[in-house]
Amino acid sequence: MPLGSFFFSTLSRIPKSVNLNTFLTMEERTMRSSNPTLQDNTFRSERYYSIDEQMTVSGVVNKTGILLSCVLLTAGWTWIKFYQTGDVQVVYPWMMLGAIGGLVLALVTAFKKEWAPVTSVGYALLEGLFIGGISSIFEKQFPGIVIQATALTFGTLFSMLAAYRSGFIQATDNFKLGIVAATGGIALVYVATMLLSMFGINVPYIYGSGPFGILFSLFVVVIAALNFILDFDFIEKGARQGAPKYMEWYGAFALMVTLIWLYVEFLRLLSKLRDR
Repeated sequence: MPLGSFFFSTLSRIPKSVNLNTFLTMEERTMRSSNPTLQDNTFRSERYYSIDEQMTVSGVVNKTGILLSCVLLTAGWTWIKFYQTGDVQVVYPWMMLGAIGGLVLALVTAFKKEWAPVTSVGYALLEGLFIGGISSIFEKQFPGIVIQATALTFGTLFSMLAAYRSGFIQATDNFKLGIVAATGGIALVYVATMLLSMFGINVPYIYGSGPFGILFSLFVVVIAALNFILDFDFIEKGARQGAPKYMEWYGAFALMVTLIWLYVEFLRLLSKLRDR
C-alpha cells in the first residue's frame, strides 16, 4: 500500500509561490496492499479468539464509516479556512501537518496493527487536513472538480465491490502479483521524479496535461481502483480466519488509504483534462 497520497504531482499544479514538495508522497503507497499492512500473513497470527472478539466484515464497514466521517470533519475545517481567506499560505501549515502527521501514523499503524483503534482515527483526522486544503485549492482553479472527483471515487469503490462480490474480478495469485508489481512500479516513478526534482530536473510528460500525462493518470487510477480488490480479499480472509476485533480498525484504515489515494488521483486526472 502506498504511504501518502502521491502528493508530488498533485501539488505541482498549486501556485508556484508555495513550496509543497515537502508533501511528497510515500504515505499512501506504504499503506497499500503491496506493503506490510494487508499481506497474506497479516492475519495469520491473529487467531483463536471467541466469537464476540473476532473481526467481522460488517465491523470493518462500520469502522470505515467512522474514519470517513473523521476525514470529512477536518477536511471541512481546512476547506472553510481557505475560502475565508482565499490564501494558500493560510492552509499551508495545516496541509503540512496533515501530510507529515498522516505519514507518521500510517507507518505506525502498518507495523503496530494492534494500535489501529487509535492510530487509524488519528490518521483519518490528519489526512482530512490535507485533503480539505488540496480540494479547496483545486476547486478554486477548476470549479466543480471536487464533486466530480468525489462521485468518481465512490462510484469506483462500489463498482469494485460489486465486481468482487459477484466474482467478476477474483483476487487470484496472478492478479495480486500483477497489481502489486504495478503499484510498486508507480511508486518507483514517483520516488524517482521526487529525487530528480531535488536536482532541478523535471519530468513534464507525466505531470503535464498532454496525451502522455493523461494516459499515465488513467493508468494510475485503474491500478488504484484494482487495489480495492486486494483490500476486500484480505479483509474477508481476516474475518474468515477469526482475526481479533481490533483488526476491523486495521482493515478500515487500509480501505481509507486506498480511497484517499484514488480521490487524489482523480483530482489530478480531472485537472489535466480541464487544463487542456
